[in-house]
Amino acid sequence: MQRAAVFDVDGTLVDTNHLHVVTWWEALRQAGHRVPMHAVHRAIGLGSTDLIAHLLGEDRDRDQDAGLSAAHTALYGQYFDRLPALRDAGALLKRLHGDGWTVVLATSASGAELSALRRALDADEVITATASADDVEEGKPAPEPVEHALELAGVPAERAVFVGDTVWDMRAGRRAGVRCVGVLCGGIARADLEEAGAQAVYDDPAHLLAALEDSPLA
Repeated sequence: MQRAAVFDVDGTLVDTNHLHVVTWWEALRQAGHRVPMHAVHRAIGLGSTDLIAHLLGEDRDRDQDAGLSAAHTALYGQYFDRLPALRDAGALLKRLHGDGWTVVLATSASGAELSALRRALDADEVITATASADDVEEGKPAPEPVEHALELAGVPAERAVFVGDTVWDMRAGRRAGVRCVGVLCGGIARADLEEAGAQAVYDDPAHLLAALEDSPLA
């Protein structure tokens, strides 16, 4: 039977979380909002609208949302040509594909941003499909992104593992009924990932690749 290895991208396979922190912080600052960077960091992994709501509250001026998102996209877009893949990220995907796993990405990125992330990974030949923000109505921590990834893979939840770096990833995977693996390279603490549903936690893709035979992806 087929098995699916579903991966978040930002902070999990590509080292972008702190770029997102700085560019969201600057977008918010330009609009007159003083939000500490540590708060922005813990919101990374949410879709744009959910991130803004998480940081500014439900009573914010929602007419600003589109402008904030556009400002973040413009600021972050300056880095598209040099986004750094995390060590052995591409090698991990290629190894899993060689071991018979169907590799699918589940990310809040879309459009040019998603293309830039895939270029950084340089592993398109082993990625079967991508569930992007354009494909779902609700982003993480709702289970829909992971569920859509499973649909694309044609694999039931009990035959899948989801790898991510945020509590939003772990909650989405848990709600979708898949086994969850956390990585620390996005900057979120091990205890937080485990509390949110991670069954195993590794430092980064290189650590997971080295420990693959004893991992949930064995």
